[in-house]
Amino acid sequence: MSKIPKYWNSAKKYLSKKDKIMCLLIKKYSQPSEITLTTRKDVFYSLCKSIIGQQISVAAANSVFLKFKKKCKNKINAKTIYKLTTIQLKSCGLSRQKVKGIKSLAKQMLDKTFNPKLIPNMSDEEAIIYLSKLRQIGRWSAEMILLFTYNRSNIWPVQDIGLLRAISKNYNKKYLPPEKYVNLLNKRFSPYCSVATWYLWRSIDPEPIQY
Repeated sequence: MSKIPKYWNSAKKYLSKKDKIMCLLIKKYSQPSEITLTTRKDVFYSLCKSIIGQQISVAAANSVFLKFKKKCKNKINAKTIYKLTTIQLKSCGLSRQKVKGIKSLAKQMLDKTFNPKLIPNMSDEEAIIYLSKLRQIGRWSAEMILLFTYNRSNIWPVQDIGLLRAISKNYNKKYLPPEKYVNLLNKRFSPYCSVATWYLWRSIDPEPIQY
C-alpha cells in the first residue's frame, strides 16, 4: 500500500472550514489513529476486484475474491487470468457475465487496447469515459478506480448507495437525498470530494473498503 495522499491533510483543513458536519466527522474518524485512503497502484487487480464485487454484498464479494485469488495462485495479472478457462473462473462463484468481463480485461491488457498508463494524463471525466469502455465497468466502477487506485482528490460518486445513505443520515435528509442538495455538497466540497466521500462512508461503516 502507498502512503497517505499528499493532499489529505490540506483537504481535512479545507473541508473542516467549509462544513460543520464534515468538521465533526473528520474529528471523530481521525481519532485515535486515522485510517486514510491508500492505493495498491495495481489497476488490473483493482478492476478485477471491482467486477467481482458488483451487485453482491461485501461479505460475498470477499468470499468470491479469496477463491479467485487462490485459483490464480496469488498472481492476479493479465497473463495468469487469460490462461484460466471459463469453467475454472466460474468455479470461484463468478457469474458468466463477470467471467467475460475479467477475461476481456485480461485480453485488452495483453494486446494493449487498454493502456492504464494513459490515465494519469487524463482529466477525471476523460478517465471515467476511458475506463467505462471496458466490459462490466460502468461509471460507478470507474469512479471507484479513480478514487482507490489513482487516489484522485475530487471524485463524488453520486451513484454510490453508501454515499447517498451517509448524506441522508448526516444532513437529516430523506433517502434518497434531493439531487439539488447532493450537487450543492459537491460544489461545497470541491476540490476534495474524495476526502469528503471517505469520511461520509466512515460514518455508516467504520471498516474501510479497498479496491
